[in-house]
Amino acid sequence: MIAPVDRRTLLAGAFAATAIGGEGVVRAQPAPSSRPPLLAPTPPMGWNSWNSFATTITEAQAIETARIMAAKLLPAGYDIFTVDIQWYEPEAESYTYNARPTPAMDGHGRLLPALNRFPSSVGGKGFRPLADQVHALGLRFGIHLMRGIPRLAVERNLPVLGTRYRARDIADTTSICAWNPDMYGVDMRKPGAQAYYDSVFALYASWGVDFVKMDDMSRPYDAHAAEIEAAHKAIGATGRPIILSLSPGETPVPRADHVRRYAQMWRISDDFWDEWALLEAQFVRLENWNAHRAPGAWPDADMLPLGRLALGARDTKFTPDEQGTLMTLWAIARSPLIMGGDLRHLDDATLALLTNPEVIAVNQRSDGNQPHYIADGIRVWSARVPGTDDRYLALFNTDKSARSVTLDLTLLGLSGRVGMRDLWKRRDEATVSDRITRTIASHGAALYGLTPGG
Repeated sequence: MIAPVDRRTLLAGAFAATAIGGEGVVRAQPAPSSRPPLLAPTPPMGWNSWNSFATTITEAQAIETARIMAAKLLPAGYDIFTVDIQWYEPEAESYTYNARPTPAMDGHGRLLPALNRFPSSVGGKGFRPLADQVHALGLRFGIHLMRGIPRLAVERNLPVLGTRYRARDIADTTSICAWNPDMYGVDMRKPGAQAYYDSVFALYASWGVDFVKMDDMSRPYDAHAAEIEAAHKAIGATGRPIILSLSPGETPVPRADHVRRYAQMWRISDDFWDEWALLEAQFVRLENWNAHRAPGAWPDADMLPLGRLALGARDTKFTPDEQGTLMTLWAIARSPLIMGGDLRHLDDATLALLTNPEVIAVNQRSDGNQPHYIADGIRVWSARVPGTDDRYLALFNTDKSARSVTLDLTLLGLSGRVGMRDLWKRRDEATVSDRITRTIASHGAALYGLTPGG
């Protein structure tokens, strides 16, 4: 039988023997005493506030949600709790942004939690009190960060900590985000530029931040590559193991070696929401990125828009079959699993979908993952179960009606009698010989464990 995964055991060092080399090659890692452990040995799992709270989450809501997460999702491995965009904006109220924001920041242009939303940050404490509460629940703490330096810091020409330079000396006022008005880019050719990023990440490390989703980074990639490198270098200087997640996509596949070197996660698409067309498009993107995934380097198909969404306005528009397709694809392609729905309204069906241990094992422990191309409208992925001859098999039907799918098992290197287990239903099925035939619902999926010899 294919066993579920224990994520905490994996994080303790199952992949500690590998690391991403300078050219994106997976290489043996030196002894632990000479090199820090890999930051993300398995695809990160967690929760993010964007899909459910937009820009508006408060400290009280964060604590309530973190407690639910610790009780219901942490046992399945979801352990990164992330406060998304504009936690520093006192007037944030929706999925849109104020044209001229007045963010909370210190005297060196470093963003701080808005006091009216995060009262425990009073007196310069920042997110340390909230992070401490999240850590006490057994979770890791993450924040969202826009690329660059606050425009208000440039307007006030604030000093860069520890230097003789000021915000106007390092800002690139021509480098602006197309959809958010908070920041200017940092010109990494200028003296004081790296010192600014160093000061930002040093502050957030002092708060106990474990994960940073850094936005306006991956698109356009080459224009922002120097700031990607700067963030990576600044994190290294803190001495704290902070995972760096780049957003939004579409990250260009030709930059795979660069992004694998400087980040642990990177978005492969723009924001992903609960629309079938967006889900169908992720198949090709995940296929294109498949060769570039490795322990410590995870192409990110974005958050899981499941359950209650959009400031409580609605539940997910994905049908039950589409929800199964979403989770099956993210699992077999080993995308990070970041829940986006409002956990205060988590229903039993969504909880079961998120926490099936046999499905999570595919995401966390499989290797040799690859797509197969057998028919129009049918998507097939397979993977190996490490240390065994067993296989995982995912079947998808993207057509508008149910389809019968027949797969010759020699395509997976299997022959003769093969035992089958339905991982979603968590039950064994009748053995098959040489081939498998299954009917898959429209927009639906199936996920199996295959054992040679039955």
